[in-house]
Amino acid sequence: MKKKRRYLTATMPDGYVKTIGPTADNFTHYWRIVAELENGRTEVFWGHARSLAEARRKRAPAEEAARTRGWKSFVFEIAELVETSA
Repeated sequence: MKKKRRYLTATMPDGYVKTIGPTADNFTHYWRIVAELENGRTEVFWGHARSLAEARRKRAPAEEAARTRGWKSFVFEIAELVETSA
């Protein structure tokens, strides 16, 4: 049986909206790291996960990246994905 392709949207606390798709994967959460670099610039890293637990496991690598890459600070956020129309 063919999986249904759908669009998934996450709304972050700051109002940023991210839509992924079309996808047949069972993603449930979107995660984002906003890192402030030593030179004052900002880098954003993101991804999606198949569970809240999987998304939460991205925090430890973010903390390690902050140490090894010398980030001044970073914000790690998770938002639930909801099915939306194209």
